[in-house]
Amino acid sequence: MEQKNVSKRVTATILSMSLLTVMAGAAIAPALGIIKAHFASAPDLLVQLIVSMPALLIIITNIFFLQLVRRVRTRTIATIGLLLYVAAGAGCFFVDEIHVLLLMRALLGVSVGLIMPLSTGLLAYYFPPERQARLMGLSAAMNQMGGVIATLLAGLLATIQWNYAFLVYLIGLIAVVMVWLWLPDAQLGSSNQHGTPFKPSQLLKFHPSVTGMLLLMILFFIFPTNFAIIASRQTGLSAEAITMIMVGLDVVAFFVGLAFGTLMRRFRMSIKYFAPLFFLSGYAAYLVPAIPTAILGSAFIGIATGVGVPYLNTIASIKGGRDSATTVMPLLSAALYLGQFVSPLIVMPLSRALFGVEDILGPYKVGAVFSIVFLLQVWATRNFQSLPPKEP
Repeated sequence: MEQKNVSKRVTATILSMSLLTVMAGAAIAPALGIIKAHFASAPDLLVQLIVSMPALLIIITNIFFLQLVRRVRTRTIATIGLLLYVAAGAGCFFVDEIHVLLLMRALLGVSVGLIMPLSTGLLAYYFPPERQARLMGLSAAMNQMGGVIATLLAGLLATIQWNYAFLVYLIGLIAVVMVWLWLPDAQLGSSNQHGTPFKPSQLLKFHPSVTGMLLLMILFFIFPTNFAIIASRQTGLSAEAITMIMVGLDVVAFFVGLAFGTLMRRFRMSIKYFAPLFFLSGYAAYLVPAIPTAILGSAFIGIATGVGVPYLNTIASIKGGRDSATTVMPLLSAALYLGQFVSPLIVMPLSRALFGVEDILGPYKVGAVFSIVFLLQVWATRNFQSLPPKEP
């Protein structure tokens, strides 16, 4: 019974870190208009970097995470990451100069780069393969719940004053306490090849999951970067209704993540196709300009995300074994944020080139094309992919 209680505390601690990672950018997105008004004299690019700067530093930090985790114990990494998360995130409350603000956002990216691989890799380290599908689903669900909390709370705080939105990062203090109390102080990477350094060339074996995560994130971020414009022009929805639909997507993804363990057991051979097919259905739904199809399309995209992220994490963790936190999970984290960063840089030029500047549905049509590419990538790389053992 004691061991069971310990496992629950460890699980809750790891999941608390999953709750925080998505908030790096999502927490400030609802307040960006108010922040832009405050920094009216600053170039638009600098204001946009307030949201995207953390993603760049997360990617860079993940590149060095493989070496760091072999030298520093997990509780130390988690504590440093979480304290930096709170300091850099909430510290922006006291900043009134945009260049200093961007520096703080960069430090926030470093903190998430330390936390993100642990939030999934430790599940593979502490728990057997037959439990990982359910746990990866819970991790993805907590990630989505973090998005819901951040969107609502930061938006509410921003109505007081622009800088109040950054106080949402104080939530990280809860995870700090949980890490101090319950996270075991393990040394990861020591089991890999009897303690010898992991060779980067061996990471090629994880390319199906890494490429899949990159495609999934490119696909997902087509939705939030274009939905407000498309929905308002197509259906005349108010800003409040658009916000509720976008929050509803996170709620759908949350519940799908909670059910992922059951879905994995019931659809073991076909679940690999769920994410690309639901993305394709979601973006295709917007070809019919109506409020019901707008809601249905966003729900489909929520399902795609809710299934796709834990599936890729589960398969990768099974393949990486107990060393996943030092091998594949930093790569998946980097791919996730790289997809977030490059999505608008790739999609908008393609939309204009293929469908013209005047086609407001062009980005979603590109999304449908990328969904087919994602489907083909799954078919080509997953036919012989090992599945996790069935949970007893």
